[in-house]
Amino acid sequence: MTDAFKALLVHLLTATGAVFAMLAMLAAVDEKWDMMFLWLVVAFAVDGVDGPLARHYHVQKYAPRFDGVLLDLIIDYLTYVFIPAFALFSSDLLPGWTGWFAIIVITYASAMYFADTKMKTKDNSFHGFPGCWNMLVLVLFAVEPNFWLILVLVVAMAVAMFLPLKFVHPARTKRWRVVTLPIAVAWTFFAGWAAWVDFHPESWAHWGLVATSLYLLFAGAVQQVIPERNKA
Repeated sequence: MTDAFKALLVHLLTATGAVFAMLAMLAAVDEKWDMMFLWLVVAFAVDGVDGPLARHYHVQKYAPRFDGVLLDLIIDYLTYVFIPAFALFSSDLLPGWTGWFAIIVITYASAMYFADTKMKTKDNSFHGFPGCWNMLVLVLFAVEPNFWLILVLVVAMAVAMFLPLKFVHPARTKRWRVVTLPIAVAWTFFAGWAAWVDFHPESWAHWGLVATSLYLLFAGAVQQVIPERNKA
């Protein structure tokens, strides 16, 4: 198997995210939220492994015809932003005008963020909230908080996209990666579990989701507050 073929296979793996996005959207149209989130979790898992594979197999060198970064952004906008926003709007979590307000804020702010050429910091973390609405909306479906709290969270995260706040990348932020990466894997497990049991209110997955989400949400900001020790 040539290096070029291996690199092409990585692009093809990334492209499967578009198929999973379509399957998630079809489930969302039918209001089958458990199936929608299961497909989004699968897409999330693919997104977690294709980046390391792309760097390992040097796709920019051996398969330069396809822009892996652009391909990834297209799929991420569908699975991270567009479909979760639709689900939030179509569910009973946001009544009346609040649903319209949320989807406008989420899609508009995210479009600008995804086009931001400075979305990454020097340590490969995210500069501002990285538009992971799929993660937030899944937790909202599991916990079902008051709609005013949901609106506050939507506005806060949209604003946080453009603030000088750091959000860790589970695989690429080296600092605390030994903790962050397993927590991200745990989040994926809890997310799949919660969706599998159709967000049953007594599921322990909800507690796992909340705990892992809080870490992933605030770890970067804590790193900004606590200076890294200089290596001898």
